[in-house]
Amino acid sequence: MEKPHLHSIIPFKTIAWLLLAMAVSVQVILISYNHLTGFYTISSAQELTVRFVWGSLLSFIAALLLAYPNLYIIRFLDRRYPWSTSGGQRVFIQVFLTIFIAMIIGLLITTISHLANPYSENLLQTYVFNMIVVAVCSVILMTMFEAWIFFYRQSESEKRNQKLTRELSDIRFEVLKNQMNPHFMFNSLNVLSSLIEEDIEKSQRFIEEFSNIYRYVLETIEQHVVTLEMELEFARSYMFLQKIRHGNELSWSMEIPSEWLQSFLPPLSLQLVLENAIKHNKIEKNSRFHITITVEDGYLLVVNPLRPKISFKKSTGLGQKNLMKRYSMISDKQPEFKVETDRYIATLPLIWENNAKPTDR
Repeated sequence: MEKPHLHSIIPFKTIAWLLLAMAVSVQVILISYNHLTGFYTISSAQELTVRFVWGSLLSFIAALLLAYPNLYIIRFLDRRYPWSTSGGQRVFIQVFLTIFIAMIIGLLITTISHLANPYSENLLQTYVFNMIVVAVCSVILMTMFEAWIFFYRQSESEKRNQKLTRELSDIRFEVLKNQMNPHFMFNSLNVLSSLIEEDIEKSQRFIEEFSNIYRYVLETIEQHVVTLEMELEFARSYMFLQKIRHGNELSWSMEIPSEWLQSFLPPLSLQLVLENAIKHNKIEKNSRFHITITVEDGYLLVVNPLRPKISFKKSTGLGQKNLMKRYSMISDKQPEFKVETDRYIATLPLIWENNAKPTDR
């Protein structure tokens, strides 16, 4: 996820007020210090006012000249030397750049001020003093910016985590509700009821696979990912029940290289695709409905014939939306669903730890 622009984190209005407060504070400190130490004695209120206003203006301009280079330094270092991996190196580079730029700006501001109103003090001493002051102010300003950005990003990260947690809870609830769908349970129990009278052995297998389905749902509902091997085992149980219900008109096959079995995907994602294929298409006698599952270029492909049912109830697509949200939480890849002339293709990304595919392992 791309980080927000620094100008959106610290708006110009906020920066301006911060720099104005810093400029005024610096002048109060400098004028007081110079007067009390005898470096520059102020003899009248008018002189104090002129020196304070002129000094604050120059300090504000200098602060502005410091602020944006500092922000761009932070932006540059965030890309090249992030705190998470290059903290020590970044501190050295950041301090060096901050002081170097500040001394150049201090040199320029002092020169402009001297040309506009020549200093009566020793010019070299004034240059050195002003450059040190600007450098110190720049380091303080940089520290304030970094602290501000750090706390902003921490706050945004917490908000994002809370939002993701809420979304994940909602998605898990929807997945669980879908799996506990009373229509599926009612249809399955109806099939079981008729099967008991016809084939005791097959009915026992039906009960085992039926229990496997709900055991898998309860075991994986809190997990972000499961292995492809686990999903395929679950798919076998699910398709066994569907084949009992639809008979020989429904068939399926899979060709999965063994090295891909330990890749990952969100739990119940394969079942969602299989369920949609069966639910939204006509499975008729004398016309086999065959589903194929393969792996291609790091994606799980589920292909089924396109024989859409005529339905007055429009599909909400909620299952696919939830699946895409679940993928977005674990990967930058998204599932794709494509309709062709005579077939429907669902493409599910397979994920490896550290993005290492079998050919890289």
